[in-house]
Amino acid sequence: MPQKKSPPDFEKALSELEQLVERLEHEEASLESSLKDFERGIQLTQACQKALDEAEQKIQKLTEENGEFRLEPFADDDPLK
Repeated sequence: MPQKKSPPDFEKALSELEQLVERLEHEEASLESSLKDFERGIQLTQACQKALDEAEQKIQKLTEENGEFRLEPFADDDPLK
């Protein structure tokens, strides 16, 4: 029985995604090869997004004020301030 592949860490996934984009933009590849690269790129994008979402949740959990946890944004999201 094949062992399930563990998801790549964020930095490795991002690096592989950058390489795929570079290859798709600059190389002459077959349609089949390009589609495989595109599918892999979608998988890597989803893995990166999941890692970012999990990191954001951890940071939100770790933000504490007066003994109570509260959500705190990383930066001011209001461009009018």
